[in-house]
Amino acid sequence: MSAATNTDSVDVIIAGLGPTGLVLAHFLGKHGHSVVVLEREPVFYGNARAVYTDDECMRVLQSIDAAEEASKDMLVDTPVQLCRADGTPMGQLKNLDKPFGWPVVNFFYQPYLETKLAKLLARYPNVEVRRGRELTDLEQGADGVAVTHQATQEARYSELGDARATTSTDPDPQTLRAKYLVGADGGRSTVREKLGIQMTGKNFPEPWLVVDLKVKNGQQALRHLPYFNFFCDPECPAVSCPQPDGHHRFEFRLREGQTKEHMEKPETVRAYLSKYVDPDKFEVKRRLVYTFNALMAERWRDGRILLAGDAAHMTPQFMGQGASAGIRDASNLGWKLSAVLAGKADPSLLDTYQTERKPHAQSMIDVSVFMKDVVSMSNPMAAALRNLTLKGIQATPGLRDWLQEARFKPKPTYKKGNYFGMPRRRLGGPEGTMTPQPEVRSSTGRRALLDDVVGEGFAVVGQGLDPRAHLSKQSQALLDGLDARYINLYGYGDRPQGRNETQATPPGVIELEDVRGNMLDWFKKAGFSKGGAALIRPDGFAFAVVDAQNLDGAVDALKQQLGQA
Repeated sequence: MSAATNTDSVDVIIAGLGPTGLVLAHFLGKHGHSVVVLEREPVFYGNARAVYTDDECMRVLQSIDAAEEASKDMLVDTPVQLCRADGTPMGQLKNLDKPFGWPVVNFFYQPYLETKLAKLLARYPNVEVRRGRELTDLEQGADGVAVTHQATQEARYSELGDARATTSTDPDPQTLRAKYLVGADGGRSTVREKLGIQMTGKNFPEPWLVVDLKVKNGQQALRHLPYFNFFCDPECPAVSCPQPDGHHRFEFRLREGQTKEHMEKPETVRAYLSKYVDPDKFEVKRRLVYTFNALMAERWRDGRILLAGDAAHMTPQFMGQGASAGIRDASNLGWKLSAVLAGKADPSLLDTYQTERKPHAQSMIDVSVFMKDVVSMSNPMAAALRNLTLKGIQATPGLRDWLQEARFKPKPTYKKGNYFGMPRRRLGGPEGTMTPQPEVRSSTGRRALLDDVVGEGFAVVGQGLDPRAHLSKQSQALLDGLDARYINLYGYGDRPQGRNETQATPPGVIELEDVRGNMLDWFKKAGFSKGGAALIRPDGFAFAVVDAQNLDGAVDALKQQLGQA
């Protein structure tokens, strides 16, 4: 370890203040844990990289009380199109359903999102962000991790690209200790490098030029590009991405022989933009040639050190799932770290972080590579066959729905036998899957999303019944120790009525109406027309769905898997 000038100690150190680190800091801060975030960039990097997130991740932001604020600066329910070279659509992805309570498609401007999340951290005095500090070394012991960090010696100097310059700052090395360290420090993760963890997968040599724009004041320059477009042009595959507040992104695949230096020249950028917009009506915020990777870390945990986000997996951008995958990591890891730090779970619970998240992250990588292959075909015959296939899909009702609703996207379902929860009783069972989040109506007549009523811990939802009536004292004591909430869920208009006072809501149970029947339908698909009960994890995934008479058995399984037995 390097020499250090001072020492202090916290519960968790997070390396990296991107979307993954921000969301994880919120989770841990909200649950009262002391956190220090080390961010190597001295000032906020004011340009977009990620542009999209989905309903699952909006639900995660909801869990940290940030979704409403973040959504104000998002373009929601934006159609996504596969277009011919002339801009006419061959297929659309558009889905207005909200199975998890939020729109499926949400385009954002990353500086807005990160700035909001960073400002909202001020709610937690137990969370400290140290900007301009880079992790340089680490040492793990039986009871914690010691990290050496110093003032950043090489920082990004231009918003037009990712080039870096050496600073003259005094290194000022310091030591910081924590019970756990999370490396959310990106694709070039220092934490991963120090642990000697390898990445496996594929590097794609296909270079793309990304150009981030901002419409100049008073200009109307994007009326003809209202949606997200993949331009499936064999001569030059391109992407057109709307963003809030006049921001817009174009991406162009380079042809063989074109160099990075040539493509990043202003005159080259102008020529490519001119095919789609009037360049004079825009300010160029960034121009950069990049390649992309489909990589996975061989392991995500080394004792008290864990990897998350791009440090653990790198996803091609064609499904917009890079940042979203990191947000999912933060959600999965956040509640588990909190349970372990609070003494409510054995540290072995953290092993389920990789077993749950890695297969799903790999599925997202695979479908992103597939989408890349569909969009960027340069062989005219292959492109013609693709176009014919899309035409056939559009003409076939079932297949058209499959495309429009993006059913090819991997579902939030954990791999059989590798998740925290009871085994699936049958193929397609609900255990280890994300539960619906319906709009519910309370006994006062007010409406809300279910998670806002359930809160932050475990929940037991009864299908028209008080789940506590089917729990032993021991089971209820364990659940109470986990701050569980008990829900009696009725259909819309089906709550008990009449003047009999014995039908008053029992204390300790929350009675709700499922306004559109989303969760009650979910129970029916699980095989329960009545009398079912769901034990739901803090991240909204189902631990168990059982006949209410078997709730004690589900709680016993929960006790075992938490390591409390």
